[in-house]
Amino acid sequence: MTLAPEQIDEWTVGTLDLDAYLARIGQVRAEPSAAALRELAKAHILAVPFENVDVVLGQHQGIALDAVIGKLVARHRGGYCYEHGSLFAAAATQLGYRVRRLVARVQPQKNGPYTHMTLAVEADGVQHLVDVGFGAGMLVPMPLIDGAVVDQAGWPHRLVADGDWWRLQKQEDGGWTDLHAFTLTPMHRIDYEVYHHYTSTHPRSPFTGRLVVMRLEEGLSRKLIGDEFIVERPDGTKETTTIPPERLDATLRELDVVLTEDELAKLLERYPG
Repeated sequence: MTLAPEQIDEWTVGTLDLDAYLARIGQVRAEPSAAALRELAKAHILAVPFENVDVVLGQHQGIALDAVIGKLVARHRGGYCYEHGSLFAAAATQLGYRVRRLVARVQPQKNGPYTHMTLAVEADGVQHLVDVGFGAGMLVPMPLIDGAVVDQAGWPHRLVADGDWWRLQKQEDGGWTDLHAFTLTPMHRIDYEVYHHYTSTHPRSPFTGRLVVMRLEEGLSRKLIGDEFIVERPDGTKETTTIPPERLDATLRELDVVLTEDELAKLLERYPG
């Protein structure tokens, strides 16, 4: 897939200071390859938190690339799928990868919303699913090959072709659970603006009514959902702790989310307890 100039301009990828982004995630420039893509995606996920604080506070500045850069790169904050995906896609494009921006239906078995931004990135002649904005989900890319199984921080994940659809699955309880389903139809910038509007404002969105912060690393998944701090490991162990208001700031910092005093005060007004 060769991107036409107007396609690149649609996404304003030149807005990104690539060196600043690479410094943010602790990487250096490397020639495009499957191995380099793997390191780039992993470094992004380890460095940039998944979080919805601005949505909860009603102060989200939108998903235009300049706003995303200001927040995730300059302020060292995190974001959710549209922010992660847009930022990574711009960086990968500047590095010479062919990138296709996609949308997925989350939890298709439960009729989940068709709103999740994900990416298909070509490396070494193979398309890879790169899902840097799926919370505590994927850590590294997966080749778009039917039946491909890839270890994701200790949790096996699988891609299954289903007609025009691909299903991302996670192995749990002795079977495979669908996480999301997507096609390879490329999206336009306006599509994500519509999805973002729903996700950041609709009362039934999973992100408007409660705090969601997720971090993934090898052998460890940590999540703050509402006031519950959940720690999971690949061996199936799970610990859930209720975080009181006086522990919120410290817990967020443990998850690499550092707020201003004003943001923290506003968040505590909406926090359980």
